[in-house]
Order: sequence, then structure tokens, then C-alpha cells
Amino acid sequence: MPITVRPKPASIVTPPAQAPIALPRLQAARVIAPISNGASGASVVSRTCMVGIDLSETGVISGTTDMVIGRMVDPPDNLIIQHLMDDGLACVVRADHPDLGDSISQEQYERMRHVNVLPPGRMRIGLFQTLKQHGLRRELAISVTHFLAVPEIIAITDYCATLPRLICDRIARDPRLKMLPPPSWPIGDRP
Repeated sequence: MPITVRPKPASIVTPPAQAPIALPRLQAARVIAPISNGASGASVVSRTCMVGIDLSETGVISGTTDMVIGRMVDPPDNLIIQHLMDDGLACVVRADHPDLGDSISQEQYERMRHVNVLPPGRMRIGLFQTLKQHGLRRELAISVTHFLAVPEIIAITDYCATLPRLICDRIARDPRLKMLPPPSWPIGDRP
């Protein structure tokens, strides 16, 4: 009887909020398609982990993970980093917000109360840093630990959430919400 050896599945780790965005894009870009559709019987196993806190938790240092998707804070020198995509920021508000039309000014943005998604551990960069660099403030109404909490809060309040554009694209499919470009100061691109 012949012995069939199946290759070990390729292991990909993403932060929970990025998995529904990153994996379809990787498939469409044919990054993982050759693996998951290969005649060799290879497959892809995806799991989520808070990338950026401690890379040892992802398995990339031990070798149990083949690819990690996310923003890296102080990656080790032996880790190969490749830029996969750009993502700016956008604002999400209630679709029938009484004070906003199709845009939001800096004054409106600073006057509003905001929903804040707490980034993990040392990942407190990006929006926090950009706002501080430009001397801008936002009044936080509530902080949540996951992007999935944002639509329900925004839909019943006059709050604003400033999030990665790719996540806003998903959230804004909810007819109760609308996505607006950020005010005309430089928060459109995340550092």
C-alpha cells in the first residue's frame, strides 16, 4: 500500500478585527490561493491573536506559524516584514446624525463625543499619536475592546468613531450608519 504524505497546513495569524478583511484580500491577490487550492492537498489554517503585544504568542518565533498579518511593534531582526496594504482612517456616525451631512469639519469632530476602540498593549499608536502631534483632542464617551461593538453604539447615539478605513467599509454596510472622510487635517493615513 503506497503511503501518502500530506503537507502541513500553512498557518496564518491575524488580529481578530483584521481576519475578515485580510484573508479574502490575500485569497484574491493569489497569495494564499496557490496553497489552499493546490493539487498537492495543501491547506491554510487561520487563527486570531492580538498581534503586536508579544510575537511569541503568535507562534512566528517558535516556527509554528508561517505568516502573521498586522502592525508590528519592534519586530525581531530575524523576522521578514513585507508591506501588504495601505489603510487610512475614516469616521463612522449614525446615518441620520442631526449635525452632519456628507462631511465632518475639524470643529465638529472636536466637539463630538467619540467611541474609542482600545488597541492592545503597546499598539497605542496610529490615531492617538496623530491626534497628539497635531494638538487635536477628542472627547471620549466610551471605550470598547473590539470593533464589533462600534456599530451598535454609533447607531443609537450621536457619537463618532474613527477607525481604519477597511473596517469602516464593512461597518458602513449597516444602513443605520454612514462613513465620512476624516476632517481635512492629516488623519486620513495611518502612520
